[in-house]
Amino acid sequence: MLRIPGIVIAGTNSGVGKTTISMAIMHGLERRGYKIQPFKIGPDYIDPSYHNIITRRKSRNLDVWLMGKQGLIESYSENSTNADLAVLEGVMGLYDGISGKNNFASTAHVSEVLDLPIILVVDAKKAARSVAAIAFGFIKFSKKIKIRGIILNNLASERHLKYVTDAFDSNIKLPIIGNIFNNKKITYNERHLGLVPGIELNSEDEKSIIMNTRLISESIDYDKLIQIIKLQNKIKSNMPKTNKSFGKGFDGLKSQGKQHIPSTKILVALDKSFNFYYQDNLDILSKKVQIEFFSPIDDSNIPADCAGIVLGGGFPEVIADKLEKNSGMRINLKKLAEDGIPIYAECGGLMYLTKSISGYENTKRKYRMVGLFDADTLMTGKLTLGYTEGSLVGNQSFLQNIRKIKGHEFHYSKVTPHGKDFKMMYKLKRGKGIIDGMDGLNEQNCVASYMHTHFIGSNISKGFIYSCLKYIK
Repeated sequence: MLRIPGIVIAGTNSGVGKTTISMAIMHGLERRGYKIQPFKIGPDYIDPSYHNIITRRKSRNLDVWLMGKQGLIESYSENSTNADLAVLEGVMGLYDGISGKNNFASTAHVSEVLDLPIILVVDAKKAARSVAAIAFGFIKFSKKIKIRGIILNNLASERHLKYVTDAFDSNIKLPIIGNIFNNKKITYNERHLGLVPGIELNSEDEKSIIMNTRLISESIDYDKLIQIIKLQNKIKSNMPKTNKSFGKGFDGLKSQGKQHIPSTKILVALDKSFNFYYQDNLDILSKKVQIEFFSPIDDSNIPADCAGIVLGGGFPEVIADKLEKNSGMRINLKKLAEDGIPIYAECGGLMYLTKSISGYENTKRKYRMVGLFDADTLMTGKLTLGYTEGSLVGNQSFLQNIRKIKGHEFHYSKVTPHGKDFKMMYKLKRGKGIIDGMDGLNEQNCVASYMHTHFIGSNISKGFIYSCLKYIK
């Protein structure tokens, strides 16, 4: 299987500017004629939506825990075959993974699996000579990891830069390929789970992001960067200088090369409330069924020919008032669920299927939701974050043949079931879940949990699609 060359943009820790700098590098390489395939290491849904704005290609997630080593390699290879270079944005700090004992599921691990060189982003704010010491420690921490260049971010002045580079010259032989000075005018909209998702941005927001990206890209030495990519990926010297197809982009859902459209139709919720989806998951579904998108905010009902529904994660708490106002959709969804239509819901989708959502920005009002589950959702302001691993309890729903499942959870809410007879679907070996280390609610043919999953690393899609085909017949 063809593997194209790539580069990993890593950081010493979260918040050093990986997303901004990764976008700048993507933009700068495209201006030099290279067709770029973006990737995001780790489970984050939001950063890829910013990659999409810059490259006009669907960014993909690469996560060893969720996808497995082989699944990660296959996704990287399959989704980058019509590109010249891959740019991978790292997750957290370079060596931060599932535990402190090893590099598993870290940026370093993914770079090792794919045998790709790393550019390390170091935040130079409030330090000078110490910046070199930090970089030196990262370079020497693991001999297997190929750090091949440094980008200095948040420099205060030329004098500050001189102090830092002097320290590097005497201790570190790696090239500095970027000197980025602090610019307070460069800002991005954020909320409690990080950046505001790309789907919520208007045209002015996108213009601002592109302008900021162009500005930062001017601080990168692309001759040095391309030399690193060529040397470490053993690329011939005749890499493309121009690209006639540059700017056309592609739509991941239309890139399957299908000769026919499957007759079975499932609906995927996609709007400002629900938009956390892995592109690979959508592609896997679209190979077997026809996907159409709908909005629980704006659409009045579910079409009669629908065979199944997917409710992804997102921010239902932010515009809970609009979800409540669309009573027609809430009533229609509940009736379909009670009639047995297959529904797969994660996190925000779970919250939407409870009786109410309250507590966002300290509001005491309870906004009515679908009410399929006798439970309420409260925004707590307390973060639950981490990888999950569980086993299925019993043989409920379309998951009956799945014994173990891996995922991740990322939310600021708490779902509280009512009554003593509530049965959970997953017993968690790792993770918090809904309550007491248990996750997953089941009603009729609906599965809803806090756990986000990747279909490459699980058989959920197979069971869900089979259930949809059975339902529509």
